[in-house]
Amino acid sequence: MSYVRRFDHIGITVADLDAVTAFFVALGLEVEGRTFVEGEFLETVCGIPDSRTEIVMLKSPDGARLELARFVRPDSVPGSPAAMANELGLRNVSFEVNDLQAAVDWAASEGYGLVGGIGEYEGAWRMAYVRGPEGIIVSLAERIS
Repeated sequence: MSYVRRFDHIGITVADLDAVTAFFVALGLEVEGRTFVEGEFLETVCGIPDSRTEIVMLKSPDGARLELARFVRPDSVPGSPAAMANELGLRNVSFEVNDLQAAVDWAASEGYGLVGGIGEYEGAWRMAYVRGPEGIIVSLAERIS
């Protein structure tokens, strides 16, 4: 029996909600909503008493959703912004793009460089990891076949 009905979203905790939101909006996602969450629900779900978060929900053109959250209370705990792909945990958020080189060039113009290089997989895909705001690895892939 499958318990999953559908994929809902991926959530990422960030320190600078405005900067990270701006990055993903410029990449092509749209803001679906922005709100604060606190109280018994949040405390129960995340297990942090007296917590308060500000959340931005973003949506890709195909309807996939990305939740960005900034903790107002308590202060954020720093992660490892230089984490490489083999470090345990969520390592990247991936998007299919129309023009990989243009997307990589745009990211570079914004100060976000490649983690490695642009690779090609079996003549079907070109892909690159970009180190986005707050160290988030953004995987960009272009179908070439």
